[in-house]
Amino acid sequence: MENGSFPLINMELLESTRRPDAMAVLRDACENWGFFELLNHGISHELMDKVERLTKEHYRRFQEQRFREFASKTLEAGEDKKIVDNLDWESTFFIRHLPVSNIADIPDLEGDHRATMKEFAVELEKLAERLLDLLCEDLGLEKGYLKKAFLGSDGFPTFGTKVSNYPPCPRPELFRGLRAHTDAGGIILLFQDDKVSGLQLLKDGRWVDVPPLRHSIVVNLGDQLEVITNRRYKSVMHRVVAQTDGNRMSIASFYNPGSDAVIFPAPVLVDQQEKETYPKFVFEDYMSLYVRQKFQAKEPRFEAMKAPIPTA
Repeated sequence: MENGSFPLINMELLESTRRPDAMAVLRDACENWGFFELLNHGISHELMDKVERLTKEHYRRFQEQRFREFASKTLEAGEDKKIVDNLDWESTFFIRHLPVSNIADIPDLEGDHRATMKEFAVELEKLAERLLDLLCEDLGLEKGYLKKAFLGSDGFPTFGTKVSNYPPCPRPELFRGLRAHTDAGGIILLFQDDKVSGLQLLKDGRWVDVPPLRHSIVVNLGDQLEVITNRRYKSVMHRVVAQTDGNRMSIASFYNPGSDAVIFPAPVLVDQQEKETYPKFVFEDYMSLYVRQKFQAKEPRFEAMKAPIPTA
């Protein structure tokens, strides 16, 4: 990685004599960027190509017309700042994988697409767990610590995929593809369009493009990893900028704690940093606050979690 350039990690290097170099990039990415991009991550290009083809076909057949109707009404109201400030220029649906899958209930998903998304989710889950162990290694935590920290009382994390399309926007000066936010959860794995850009992260006060690379997986860290690492790692604000040309595909998979998982800074990291920066809380309590404050700064959410839970 060149100094200051977006962090790219070739995972094949982790199995070679250059492993220390790759781990150094990973550490810098987690501590200073909150984002990195993986190459040679083990998910077959053939599967990724199939996911992309079926996802783009699905949008054209089942979502595009609905989005055009939404866009027409939205553009009519385009000068109303109150409306514009609370809208995202995106077409999206969500698939839950764990603890219980809802993929059979997603309307308009044809059999081949359904099966392909299930296969892709299995591969992403394995990759997320491999990454969590690499983070444990970097942090000096015992192997499996982060995976265990994410488990709910049912023995599962929460794992799901947001499938989004960001169609061309004739008024990008008015609308954002997706408003700036940090992600609430754990580790996020993104398969994004390699031809249409738009994803940006906030670094050192300026917006930086996340480069679209074919067959890469973009990874970013959520708020819960910031808490568990006692701010050693950081979740960062990111957004999608609406484009005038091209329809950007985004398939973001969220490997998050189970709803009743109790989240708190890892004791070994508190000892290293001399003080505990974050409170202990239940993940679903954080999420109930996050859904109301997603597009606001994260710090007040963390502060709110310090308040004692009122008793009935």
